[in-house]
Amino acid sequence: MPDRPGTRYPILVLVVVIAVDVVTTRNHELSGVVLYMNVSREHGTLQVVLVSAKGLENTDFLCNMDPYVLLTCRTQEQKSSVASGKGSEPEWNEDFVFNISEGVSELKLKIMDSDTGSEDDFVGEVTIPLEPVFEGGHLPPAAYNVVKDENYCGEIRIGLSFTPEEHQSRDFQVEESFGGWKQSTYTD
Repeated sequence: MPDRPGTRYPILVLVVVIAVDVVTTRNHELSGVVLYMNVSREHGTLQVVLVSAKGLENTDFLCNMDPYVLLTCRTQEQKSSVASGKGSEPEWNEDFVFNISEGVSELKLKIMDSDTGSEDDFVGEVTIPLEPVFEGGHLPPAAYNVVKDENYCGEIRIGLSFTPEEHQSRDFQVEESFGGWKQSTYTD
């Protein structure tokens, strides 16, 4: 079919955006493409400040108990020092650090009484949801209820801080409208 003067023919234009792999520290713009640093709530470091406890049930009948705390975050377990002879009002002021990975949602504390010559006595436990610290980054020391057999048996003061792990994301968002097929008309 011969070309006739004045006939319009559609021309398709394809614009390709190429993303360059760049090391970033936060958000950077590169030719209309924004690269983002992903800050994951699923990975990072949880710092726990074990301050004190009060109103704990004394499991030793003849003297003050010697409490300590087992802190468990998923499969990681750490133990506080034994507050020898401190009874139901122990103070620790100790820091613990846990590596947080995907799926961690709570911190468990188990308060025990150290006994020489026999098995340690269970005093009570606390389960602390971590979502508030993941969202806020820091929770100042606060009192949490200690329970044993679903009954209140004192409180423990804990402070929490979460530092998310930063890792580079290869995802990018286009700030301007680039690419795609665009129809255009050509006239002679």
